[in-house]
Amino acid sequence: MEQLLAESNFAPLKAGAIVKGTVTEIRANEVIVDIGGKAEGSIPHAEFSDVGALQIGSQIDVFLEKLEDKDGNPILSHDKAEQKKNWENILTKTSEGSIVSGRVKGKVKGGLIVGIGVDAFLPASQIDVQPPKNLDQYLGQTYDFKILKINLDRKNIVVSRRELIEEQRQSKRRALLNDVKPGTMRRGTVKNITDYGAFVDLDGLDGLLHITDMSWGRVSHPSEMLKVGEEVNVMIIEVDRERERVSLGLKQTTTNPWDGIEAKFAVGTKVHGKVVNLVPYGAFVEIQEGVEGLVHVTELSWTKRIAKPSEVLKVGQELDAVVLAVNKEEQKISLGVRQLEVNPWTMVRHNYPVGARVRGKVRNLTNYGAFIELEEGIDGMVHVSDMSWTRKVNHPSEVLKKGDDVEAIVLDVDTDQQRISLGMKQLTQDPWEEIDRYFRVGDVVKGKVSKITNYGAFVELQNDIDGLVHISQINEDRVEKIKDVIKIGQEVTARVIKVDHNDRRIGLSIKAATYDASQLAAEVAAFERLKGDQELTSLGDILDEATK
Repeated sequence: MEQLLAESNFAPLKAGAIVKGTVTEIRANEVIVDIGGKAEGSIPHAEFSDVGALQIGSQIDVFLEKLEDKDGNPILSHDKAEQKKNWENILTKTSEGSIVSGRVKGKVKGGLIVGIGVDAFLPASQIDVQPPKNLDQYLGQTYDFKILKINLDRKNIVVSRRELIEEQRQSKRRALLNDVKPGTMRRGTVKNITDYGAFVDLDGLDGLLHITDMSWGRVSHPSEMLKVGEEVNVMIIEVDRERERVSLGLKQTTTNPWDGIEAKFAVGTKVHGKVVNLVPYGAFVEIQEGVEGLVHVTELSWTKRIAKPSEVLKVGQELDAVVLAVNKEEQKISLGVRQLEVNPWTMVRHNYPVGARVRGKVRNLTNYGAFIELEEGIDGMVHVSDMSWTRKVNHPSEVLKKGDDVEAIVLDVDTDQQRISLGMKQLTQDPWEEIDRYFRVGDVVKGKVSKITNYGAFVELQNDIDGLVHISQINEDRVEKIKDVIKIGQEVTARVIKVDHNDRRIGLSIKAATYDASQLAAEVAAFERLKGDQELTSLGDILDEATK
């Protein structure tokens, strides 16, 4: 036994050492190696770069991890033997900052394992300029790497591929910056897309393609025009060598559609286009790629009252229009849709001559009058002053309400301003022209109280005429408050004591209703003396007060 031990290599075998081994068998998934111990060990095929090069009897270096496993076999590793030898070799030939070649062997948390003779760690952030989402694409690939850090104590190495790429890009960037000139064409790859544009990689030099330089037409977002990874031909617009910035243009690679625009779209030309945007004041219509015209809301219809274009149009809708104006310098074209039809207001003077009797429905009331719809889109307006011969109308709601059917007389037609003036009182004769036929001083009249003011009471008389009973003419006794004596709707008998043709006023007296001739004459004379007194206000003033 002592002689056998002396002749064998078993005695000097120690865990952690590199020993010589002999290949005794090559199996499907492992290689059997004899290191001169009590038993043979096995090494997986994965630890050999080329298993096919091995032969039975070949001598290889192996790392003895453990003398015996639970079955009494040694645990061997060819890969670790190579790494241990290579680690010493790496330290003598390389240092931090050196460039080495290596093959990506596998994935670990946070990056990749790269074989450079020994295993090195490649962080995910150092794989490429943009950290990749899928690390599997790098497995088995061979690249050049830069050694970032060597830790002797822990025997690990950190490498970077990104730094080499950036150094190469920086070198290319400087060369390109010296080479590129405004106006030249370049081919690049879309690297990133933002809300305001896209960054294009010009083989090492990034250029900004602003959204306004992507198309002659409207672009809402750069993603409508480009996608990441797409190759595009662009024009160099501006070069800032100090800041290493390049501005690019895509639309500049095509002809400006606004060149010769006046000849293409002369004023009066009928065009066809598509609505591309709606705003409160109008609609933008694309009539040619890169050329838009504005249809103002007032140019949508001759007669319809359109508050905003979205009431009649929608984005994407196709329509015809007429060119109204062209401004090449400001790149603006004014379009009209209503010009495709005959303007109905050109026939208004013929259809509604002055003096004609018309009928319509009250469409709207304002403070100053009522709008009467004569036909679709054609309104006439009755001013409050033309609603009654005899009454002061302060608001049209006193006479009309929305939806009423009314008759009126055409007073005036202004086709330029698209206005028709109507009158309701003109349907009848002005009763004041023959007022003396109906009312004379001294006449006894009956009527109904319609309004009460601080100054007096209004009484409705025949022929739709109001008379005013001044507060001094209600009772023989002094009246403090008219409402204490007279109520609205009350039937009263009064005497006419004043007919004023100029101011169109009729003065009444309730207390003089039973006077004899001499008493009446005295009362009329007394009433006349009040004309200059502030207590006797005009009919119009009293009507205003009554309205309040």
